[in-house]
Amino acid sequence: MAIITVSREMGSGGIPIAHRAAEELGYTLVDGEAIRSVAANYGLTLDAVENADEKPPAFVEKHDEKILVDLHLIEQIVLEYAQRGNVIIYGRGGQDLLNNIDSVLRVRITAPFEERVERWAEREWLDPDLARVLVRKSDQQRSGFIKYYFDRNWKDPINYDLVINTSRLSEDTAVELICAAVKDENLIENKQQSKKRIASLLVRKKAEIAILSSKDLAGQHVALECCDGVLTLGGHVHSQKERNAVLSIVRNIAGVDAIADKLTVVSYRNEPEEH
Repeated sequence: MAIITVSREMGSGGIPIAHRAAEELGYTLVDGEAIRSVAANYGLTLDAVENADEKPPAFVEKHDEKILVDLHLIEQIVLEYAQRGNVIIYGRGGQDLLNNIDSVLRVRITAPFEERVERWAEREWLDPDLARVLVRKSDQQRSGFIKYYFDRNWKDPINYDLVINTSRLSEDTAVELICAAVKDENLIENKQQSKKRIASLLVRKKAEIAILSSKDLAGQHVALECCDGVLTLGGHVHSQKERNAVLSIVRNIAGVDAIADKLTVVSYRNEPEEH
């Protein structure tokens, strides 16, 4: 069956719906808890996950460089779960990470703002005014995260296959709709092709992490694409020395069989060129 991604608003009831759908389908739920449970294997501390997970940038260059690397590591975790199949990816921009995979059911769980505030206040035993602040902050953070990193309107329904308003539909109905929709024949894609595409996404992600982690590169200007083991380098670097460094890094990434070098050298600094 297809992979499921769930985008949700705080207080919409997305958490129990995702848990129940995963149980019903026998899927693995990839949520914050799942990511934190394996974070140390990727060199991520729990604080690093907290600071990068579904958060917009801080707009402080030193902090944002680290946050970007940590975010890519979280995305690597999500992609590795996706590669195993039979997963529900809860938040984390899952629908955008897998935007070229046809066999993905993209679900949005929503409800009116004031109703979500009331639910959150009841669930967490909070003063309604505090709950209102927290729900608004959560909406702004998640919307900013998706807009900044994926250039997409978080609330636009056209980006989802199934939008469920839990003000109108019960939790039982929501679970039934998801479990039925994931079996739709229009979502079924050649399994081997899906695996190959996700494998290519993982290779690209590992290359991005390696480049961004290098202290000698302005790696945020390098654009990568990968297809069937061919890694295409686009964007620009500041010198031939940086270009050579990028090439050296990506050659060592597992899964890279060939490199298409389309990097442009744009020199903003007076540095000696290496050939």
